[in-house]
Amino acid sequence: MNFNFPLSFTALRSAVLSLLALGLLSSRPLQPPPGDKPEENRFTKIVLAESLDEPMEMTFLNDGRILLIERKGALKAYNPATKAMTVIATIPVSTKYTAKDGRITEAEDGLLGIVADPNFAQNHWIYLYYSEPGDVAKNLLTRYELRGDELVMNSKKVLLEVATQREQCCHTGGGMVFDDRGNLFLTTGDNTSPRDTPFNPIDEREGRGPWDAQKSSGNTADLRGKIIRIHPETDGTYTIPDGNLFPKGTEKTRPEIYTMGHRNPWRISVDNKTGYIYWGEVGPDASNDSTGRGPRGFDEFNQAKGPGNFGWPYLIGNNSQYSYYDFAAAKAGEAYDPAHPVNRSPNNTGLNDLPPAQKALIWYPYSNSAEFPMMGRSGRSATGGPIFHKSDFTNAKRTFPSYYEGKWFIVEFMRGWIMTVTLDEQGNYKSMEQFLPNENFSSAIDMKFSPDGDLYVLEYGSAWFRGNDNARIVKIEYNGGNRPPLVQASATKTGGAIPFDVAFSANGTKDYDGDALKYSWKVTSKAGPAKMFTQPNPMVTFDKPGIYQATLLVTDAKGAKSSKSIEIKAGNEPPLVAFDVKKGNKSFFFPNQPIDYAVRVNDKEDGSLANGKIAPTQVAVSMDYLPEGFDPIEVAQNHRGTETVARYATGQQLISQNDCKSCHMIDKKSVGPSYIDVAKKYKSDPAAVDRLAKKVISGGGGVWGDHSMSAHPQLTTSDATAMVNYVMSLGEKPVAAKTYPVQGSFSPKVPEGENGKGGFALRASYTDRGTKLMKPVSSESVVILRNPDVLPENADLKKGTQFTITPSKSFLVIGNDSYIGYNQLDLTDIGQIDLLVQATSRVGAVGGNIEVRLDSPTGPLVGKTTVVKVSNPAFPGAAPASTQRPTSTSATGAATPPTSTSVTAPAGGTPDRAAMMRRMSQKMTATITPTTGMHTIFFVFKNPQATADQVLMQVVTIQFMPAGQTASTGTGH
Repeated sequence: MNFNFPLSFTALRSAVLSLLALGLLSSRPLQPPPGDKPEENRFTKIVLAESLDEPMEMTFLNDGRILLIERKGALKAYNPATKAMTVIATIPVSTKYTAKDGRITEAEDGLLGIVADPNFAQNHWIYLYYSEPGDVAKNLLTRYELRGDELVMNSKKVLLEVATQREQCCHTGGGMVFDDRGNLFLTTGDNTSPRDTPFNPIDEREGRGPWDAQKSSGNTADLRGKIIRIHPETDGTYTIPDGNLFPKGTEKTRPEIYTMGHRNPWRISVDNKTGYIYWGEVGPDASNDSTGRGPRGFDEFNQAKGPGNFGWPYLIGNNSQYSYYDFAAAKAGEAYDPAHPVNRSPNNTGLNDLPPAQKALIWYPYSNSAEFPMMGRSGRSATGGPIFHKSDFTNAKRTFPSYYEGKWFIVEFMRGWIMTVTLDEQGNYKSMEQFLPNENFSSAIDMKFSPDGDLYVLEYGSAWFRGNDNARIVKIEYNGGNRPPLVQASATKTGGAIPFDVAFSANGTKDYDGDALKYSWKVTSKAGPAKMFTQPNPMVTFDKPGIYQATLLVTDAKGAKSSKSIEIKAGNEPPLVAFDVKKGNKSFFFPNQPIDYAVRVNDKEDGSLANGKIAPTQVAVSMDYLPEGFDPIEVAQNHRGTETVARYATGQQLISQNDCKSCHMIDKKSVGPSYIDVAKKYKSDPAAVDRLAKKVISGGGGVWGDHSMSAHPQLTTSDATAMVNYVMSLGEKPVAAKTYPVQGSFSPKVPEGENGKGGFALRASYTDRGTKLMKPVSSESVVILRNPDVLPENADLKKGTQFTITPSKSFLVIGNDSYIGYNQLDLTDIGQIDLLVQATSRVGAVGGNIEVRLDSPTGPLVGKTTVVKVSNPAFPGAAPASTQRPTSTSATGAATPPTSTSVTAPAGGTPDRAAMMRRMSQKMTATITPTTGMHTIFFVFKNPQATADQVLMQVVTIQFMPAGQTASTGTGH
């Protein structure tokens, strides 16, 4: 094993220890993962407890309880049998920094780590790592006895002290795990402020020690920025296992160090089959490379096959090199050598010559990763997770399937996903895929398998330094046997004037195992005794006023049960509201082309618009422009009736889709300021929107406190501006909604400053007067007029398609008779449909033509394009075909064809690049046979000579055009 240590360091290493380490590792071969991938519906995510106050880490006891700690000092126990959460003790901890000028800020310090002793059933020991309060700044590794629900305070043993500084944040680490030899691993952070530089903090000026990670991570005589390995002894002391990084007695070193060169290592796991350790590591904030300083920031998921140096603060990611930087002279020097990093900082108390740096196993920036495209983009905070081996769960109630044997489960705090990483026989990275892609695990701060074989995730919650309603502990169970029924329940009416009949239905209920099902409906209310029905679709008469619960219970042949309820309100007939488009297209809007409309309202008790019993002024009618990206389903489900709300909806949606909620709340301070405070601060600053939008993209800090805002380079300037505009709108007074008559003509006009790629919501609503027996009931009718430009990836129905966003956005259609379909579109007055497509030799496209059909892929033909021809366009700055990215792996594990950067503009790319990509595309036109009414529209891609796996073409966009209008006068591509 050639580490290429400098001679002065190599001489310290014992050949006997090296051989021993090699022997230990080689005696534990990795096993390839067997078995087929399980269906996602075999996993169930269960929320066990919520509203925690900054949960940090958890551990499992042999009696089934789960211990967890909260940063402010609480030690809690969750009992699965009683479903109760109990506060066992509160440990006094330090949670503040005090700068030299006396300014006090919130810290990352506190109660940081917990692990139960491997022999807890006999000795009742647990280990806690926390920041001890007092004048001497230090973190303690302690051992306590836990007897039942009592933490025996006088049993405290201090095993280890880690000296810290508490002037400037951040990075504390605190993860702990035991291996199968009784060795305890502890992670510690670099205890260094990242505030003054988004690159590596190596400020060597006098008095700047808190800004110099060379004092800690790069210091062989300091325990910070390390993974420590010790063997706890029964008397509360510890011994040093053989095989740590520095042999005992080595001058200017600490023998407890197993690995060094860490910034903020998080949840650590050990693979007892190999002895390898794994952890997540949070990196610095730079969003772009610097020619003087070095690489942009990367988070890492790391593996150590043995002791070593992982490079920080000199190297990062794939051993990307930082340069020496003289902060006093503001001058960069030479780049650090991965084979021989040298620490000459005046704050260093250890060796100057350091072990060679090891690269990360997985590394990724804020933006898309070229090496690991599945990591996605946005904020980042690598957490870590466990390695799965079935043999670790010999007495478990259930375990995960063999498909996951030997895989590493990793979770990301900010991005909300869990990945499973497959390693080869040597323990090297092979591939990854997303675990439960339809679930979100936001703010996950710890993840472990319990002795019962279930996967537990501890979620910190949305806002930092406070308790959160969504701070919770969840359990993921795998069901390898019988699955309970999946229940669907519906009703023809959910309210009305009595008497009325309701047809209940269990249609759509299914059992994934194909079991015979038994159905039972139970209708209850305060008005009388419950009624029972044993058929799946009963007819029920409601003749007494009141609120009823109708519950469908479905039982399979093995006794598994599931249920769903529907609320029925009897005693007031809901109004009937209809927004009728009399003239014009009912699916698409075309700017300045008038729409004739009329609203109808009928109410059994109140009368109608037609007979004059309901006045037009009682009916609210609105026509709102919806900016690009607004979800029409959200419009229909929420009462957004004003143009003002719709105007800022895109920004609100973008904020919810990104990591903003991790640091900001609307009306309360979190890590960052509240949005309302931001709006107030910049209310009178006309340049604030542009300046803040740039800051959202590039990151930064210093205005509101210690913590810097993460960079978001994946956002376009328009997206960031929309987000800032929404925040600023929170400081505005509400604007009264514009109202429209109940009938007339409306000409859609895109508001000034909008790009015209949105849509319109036409809404009518009426609230009746209620009855003596029931409260008023509201009804509404909404017509969504969507933009005539539609994206292929948003199709409702797909066959033979593939959509990727890395390394660039690409929607491919593959094989003859592949198709995409859009549900219920109106073709009234549509004269042609234009499709922008590309068929390039770089992706192996073979071309073909496109048919437009109604209601099925083989339905009536209403339009057809000419043949799309294959081309090989050049793109400025694009890599030649010989240097395209290699084949990547999709979320399903299937190989995806290489995609040249010349195919489409990357998501979030510049408008100029996107426009250039459109110019490179071919516009194919299908003239449409005059058609009326709503239909499902299919675009069928034809090339009878193509094989099943050949790419026909890439579809960029589809545009519906009204009769007599050309693209140049429409909304345009």
